Amino acid sequence: METTAKLYSLSYRDTKTYLFAVLFIAGNILLPQLCHLVSGGGLVWLPIYFFTLIASYKYGLRVGMLTAVLSPLVNSLLFGMPPVSVLPVILIKSTLLSFAGAYAAQRTGKISIVAIVAAVLFYQIVGTAFEWAIAGSFFTAVQDFRTGIPGMLTQVFGGYLLLKAIAKV
Repeated sequence: METTAKLYSLSYRDTKTYLFAVLFIAGNILLPQLCHLVSGGGLVWLPIYFFTLIASYKYGLRVGMLTAVLSPLVNSLLFGMPPVSVLPVILIKSTLLSFAGAYAAQRTGKISIVAIVAAVLFYQIVGTAFEWAIAGSFFTAVQDFRTGIPGMLTQVFGGYLLLKAIAKV
């Protein structure tokens, strides 16, 4: 049987919550660094979200939220990416993804491409609305849909494969 997280599966008092969060935050630091080696790599591959999806889908909302909030903050502090000017939007989208990933896992009870697609589309569509409100520009808000399709596809299919690979962990 495939294993997925319950929405609130790990407590903030549980050491495992922080250990898993640190691992996923490290992934969300390393993957963007690799993507930023290519010009525009962050805009195309959307790497800051990948391990947030995995964390929330596999280990629940608490691990997902720690990953969602701390990954962009640590990356911005250490490497200046994402720039402080876009940090609010990235934090909103990351938080939305954390909720969507944990909810999708809880609702399906299994690793499902359809559930992962729903989580990715949810955070992107709702996040785009927030970005539009914050930036005041629809063109800026839909940037992920103009350039980030490869990243979203990687989140869906790469996320599915990685979740399957770690299903027994």
